[in-house]
Amino acid sequence: MKKTGKKTVKGGRRASPSVAERAVKPIQLPDGMWERISRKAYELWEERGRQEGSALRNWLDAEEIVIKELHESCE
Repeated sequence: MKKTGKKTVKGGRRASPSVAERAVKPIQLPDGMWERISRKAYELWEERGRQEGSALRNWLDAEEIVIKELHESCE
């Protein structure tokens, strides 16, 4: 059997990637999504007084807002 470095499970199927393997390759965002989230995160940063150390919280909040807006526009 040739070793390819890929994990397999019974039946020859490929096993689910580990957390480390998923972290190496980030998910792909739809076109324009990264820019939209980035702009919203910057807006939140400004609205919240340009606080140091708040980048992650602003980004996560911006993701939530943008995704909610997308869902609402699809209804």
